[in-house]
Amino acid sequence: MTVETPYEFTGGFPTAATITAAYNAADYARAVTCYKHFFPAVSGMTILAGTEAVGVIPNRSFGTMDTRPGQIGFTLNSDTPYAPILLDLTAGPLVVTLPPGPIVGAALNVDQSWISDLGIPGPDAGHGGQHIFVGPAGHDGELPDESFPHTTLGNRVVVGLRAIPQGGDVGAAIALLRSVQVHPLQEDDHWTPPTWVDLTGRPQDTTPLNVQGTLEYWRILHDYIRSEPIHPEDRSYIGELAVLGIRADLPFAPDERLQGILAEAAQDADAQLRVQSLADRRPDRVVWPDRHWEWVTLRPENATFEIDGRPDVDARETWFYQAIASSPVMFRRQPGAGSLYWFTARDNTGDYLDGSSSYRLRVPLPVPAGLFWSLTVYDAETRSQISTAQDAAAVRSLFELNGKLDGNHVDIDFGPQQPDDDNATWVQTLPDRGWFVYFRIYGPTAAAFDGTWALDDITRRS
Repeated sequence: MTVETPYEFTGGFPTAATITAAYNAADYARAVTCYKHFFPAVSGMTILAGTEAVGVIPNRSFGTMDTRPGQIGFTLNSDTPYAPILLDLTAGPLVVTLPPGPIVGAALNVDQSWISDLGIPGPDAGHGGQHIFVGPAGHDGELPDESFPHTTLGNRVVVGLRAIPQGGDVGAAIALLRSVQVHPLQEDDHWTPPTWVDLTGRPQDTTPLNVQGTLEYWRILHDYIRSEPIHPEDRSYIGELAVLGIRADLPFAPDERLQGILAEAAQDADAQLRVQSLADRRPDRVVWPDRHWEWVTLRPENATFEIDGRPDVDARETWFYQAIASSPVMFRRQPGAGSLYWFTARDNTGDYLDGSSSYRLRVPLPVPAGLFWSLTVYDAETRSQISTAQDAAAVRSLFELNGKLDGNHVDIDFGPQQPDDDNATWVQTLPDRGWFVYFRIYGPTAAAFDGTWALDDITRRS
């Protein structure tokens, strides 16, 4: 393909038009690259803002939530109740004490980079214990024996915990989460034990949906670089932002030229991320070569998206455009106590899933899940649980399918209207809206990886 350029040089020197075009093109290229790189950070900032907006305040009040479709968050699910815990380490290290029990979770920096796993996948292995979070200022004193120390990149930390509802007992799982304790490592007479807020059913939005592809995206990014120390992976990109006038030591005040470039770059970069996330063409995304299911996590080795000493840039971008958080337990592909996620946005013919049509998925039984499994339907626009009059986006082995898993398969129907069979397991979809599915297995067994079990494609019925 031939690329035409607007550049013209006379005697080796650029013309006035070339100078303008070259600087504009360079700034646009920088902006597109930075938009993509910092998407997890901007998303993380909106997680903080959206969580605080519903009453979760760092160090003061935490939340528990049995997630519902009306709660907007990238690929949140209703499989287990959540407990968002926000920490501020400005005054010194904090201790998070977990009780024994089926808790799984991770601690993250603001840019959603992984700090540590907690609970069953963490060093306490579900037996409980003290997790000590030490900020960038460090700590000179001794740490308690048998504690689990974790060093963070900044003073703000997101601890996301989930409790497995054993036997389907959601109330007991929430009670277990609320028994988590947080206090300073060093005694503080002014410390007040945090309270808990019930977030179940409370409308919230923890996504950057309202700013994606707009100039406002850059304002949030500017807030991020002003409030966080420079993370090692960000150094070169901080330099690119500085060329665009986006610096921690300056207010965000782009001139008219830069405003236009930043707005255009945001729109284009976001479109590219959406294409990459929902129309991926990497060969290694495919789970089974004759089907349309894909690995959600393209890098199974770690939670840092590293491969052969380099970052897998598009794997990182694809993940964070669809989802939130990073943890090795979500990424590894091996039998055990972790989890795996499969994604599809297409039917058996390769067409995108259309909310105006009816479909069926036949799931072979038994599913290779040592703990439980689920299927969740997401709105392609919001990447959040589909919100319909049915007010249900998930089909779960512990709940909707309890007592229906004795045969050699189970059918799940999708469509705008309920099937004629009153006993059908059905998820409602929205006409003229695209949707996609995550199929999650918790505690996957060997059959989930060795090809002896495979998930059928979703088939259009009408």
